[in-house]
Amino acid sequence: MTRIRAALFDMDGTIFDSKIDLGAVRRVLGLPRDGRSFLEQLSDFPRETQDKGMAMLVEAEARGAADGVLLPGAGELIESLRAHGVHCALVTNNSRASADTVLRRHPLPFDLVLTRDDGAAKPDPGIFSVALARLGVTGREALAIGDAHLDLLAAYRAGVAEIILVSPPPWVLDFIPEDIPHRRAADLREAQGIAESLLG
Repeated sequence: MTRIRAALFDMDGTIFDSKIDLGAVRRVLGLPRDGRSFLEQLSDFPRETQDKGMAMLVEAEARGAADGVLLPGAGELIESLRAHGVHCALVTNNSRASADTVLRRHPLPFDLVLTRDDGAAKPDPGIFSVALARLGVTGREALAIGDAHLDLLAAYRAGVAEIILVSPPPWVLDFIPEDIPHRRAADLREAQGIAESLLG
């Protein structure tokens, strides 16, 4: 069994609760909940709608980053992985400004932080591939931890060996492909147990 040398974390809904209601933003713009990312959906619309949508998203993210809370067990999970010699990266569809705000408030010891400003957003696997290359590991040596189908799809397409979904929202369950192997955890403490078992 190949040793896990890197863990790639999603941010919102996984280690941080921004309390953003992206569904409300979608409703204002008339975007359906069809399993695609907000950013991908916006690309279907005229430039004026795209600009309005991005402005609403940036405002919501800024508010969420400033007012949200770290989810229980986040720090312990990262510290456990690092104690096992595992490099930890934050790979998020949020903006760099939003991620920086969260990490200023909660200085988690990530070795690398990548946002939508650094490459194509999930479910595109590109940002995960960049993370793997920057950390000097292969997908077979990596673990991805997220909460949604977008994380699952991006990680799988990037060749990540192990994927843990932590408490996926009920609406997400409809969009999780049954043929992509992954593990489920009710919370980050359970995810830590799974990760430690994978590390032996």
